[in-house]
Amino acid sequence: QVQLVESGGGLVQPGGSLRLSCAASAGIFNIYNMGWYRQAPGKRRQLVATITRGGTTNYADFVKGRFTISRDNAKNTVFLQMNSLESEDTAVYYCNAAAGTVITSLSLYWGQGTQVTVSS
Repeated sequence: QVQLVESGGGLVQPGGSLRLSCAASAGIFNIYNMGWYRQAPGKRRQLVATITRGGTTNYADFVKGRFTISRDNAKNTVFLQMNSLESEDTAVYYCNAAAGTVITSLSLYWGQGTQVTVSS
């Protein structure tokens, strides 16, 4: 059963923009943090941005000033607005959610990823 579904990836030229969306199933309750990770060919998966239930954000240095993470708690959805895209941003982007009834032992959910390719 797919619990997180990403969308919005695609091919864009350098300097362009994309907006990624990730919707969590209603079956996932008590979501605390949501975030975006990415993995490029030959590279390790790395954190892009996270956002808490209350809206506190955290960004990797390489996307600060270019990407913006946001969420709609009522819809269990997280977004990633990506501006000024560079070829180095090319990767598969994965959505993540941490949820559960016990905050000290949350379950992690992952989407299947959406491809972002930045090329001229």
